[in-house]
Amino acid sequence: MARAIQLSIDNVNSGRGGPFGAVVVKDGTIIAEGANQVTATNDPTAHAEVVAIREACKKLGVFDLEGCEIYTSCEPCPMCLGAIYWARMSRVYFANADADASRIGFDDSMIYRELAQPHSERKIPMIQMMREEALAAFRAWEKKTNKIEY
Repeated sequence: MARAIQLSIDNVNSGRGGPFGAVVVKDGTIIAEGANQVTATNDPTAHAEVVAIREACKKLGVFDLEGCEIYTSCEPCPMCLGAIYWARMSRVYFANADADASRIGFDDSMIYRELAQPHSERKIPMIQMMREEALAAFRAWEKKTNKIEY
């Protein structure tokens, strides 16, 4: 955790991004690090946890980080939490709480509220279309015998 916190402090001092750092650990060894790179890369998905997960997957040559743990300087936002679940990480350790982040302008509560709304009532409306045509890809996936499950 100390390394994740140091990454967050270093990131603020360097001017490269927000006050967030994360490390992925496997068998007690840090295998990947990440710091927030949103403004440095103009990538809204470049949160510390996502950067660290991408690096860990690349380094290990896998898309499944089962058996790995993530230490993050702040409670993960909804996007990062989703990435952590998709990566099948074994445990999450965090330092600052989401309320701490909210107090300095990083408020995720709107996203949680939006997820509870019907598609048509969200701030960014979600409109389903061409479902039948899109199901062709799902049918092909179901029939595929040599697919890599994930």
